[in-house]
Amino acid sequence: MNALEVAKKMETDAVKFYTEAAEKTNYGAGKKMFLSIAEDEKRHLVMISELIKGMNITIADVSPTKRVQTVFESMKDQMMKKVAASKDELDAFRIAMQMEKEGQEFYKKSLAAAVTDKEKALFKRLIEEERQHYEIFENTYSHLSDTGNWFLWEERGVIEG
Repeated sequence: MNALEVAKKMETDAVKFYTEAAEKTNYGAGKKMFLSIAEDEKRHLVMISELIKGMNITIADVSPTKRVQTVFESMKDQMMKKVAASKDELDAFRIAMQMEKEGQEFYKKSLAAAVTDKEKALFKRLIEEERQHYEIFENTYSHLSDTGNWFLWEERGVIEG
C-alpha cells in the first residue's frame, strides 16, 4: 500500500471515529467540534482520492481552528459553565489527539518521500490541518478536564474578544 492509499484509509477511519464520537458526546460544543473535524477529514479524503485518480486537486485554504472558534463563540455562555465530562468523552478527546499526532507524523514522512509537486502540496496541507485539529482537541480536553484554568486560544481571545 502506498502513502496515498494509507492516507485514504486513515482519513476514512478518522471520519468514522469523529462521527461516532459526536453521536456519543453530551457536550454540545464537543459534538459540533467532532462533526466539524469529521467534515475536514471528508474533505481530506476527497483530495487524496482525486490525487490517486490523477485528477487535478484544489487545496482549499480552510482553517479548522477558525471554524471551530466560530462554534465556540456561538456557545460562549455555555462554555463558561463547568461541564461534567464523562470518562468516555475525555477518552475520546485523548484518542483524537493521538490520532491527529500520528496523522501529522505519517504525513511528514510521506512529504519527505513525495515525488510530485501535487503530492508535496497535499501532504504539507494535511500536516497543517492535522496540527490544527490536534490543538483544537487539546484545548477542548483542557477545558473539559479543568474548566477553571482553561484558556481558549491565546488568552481567551474568543471569549473576551
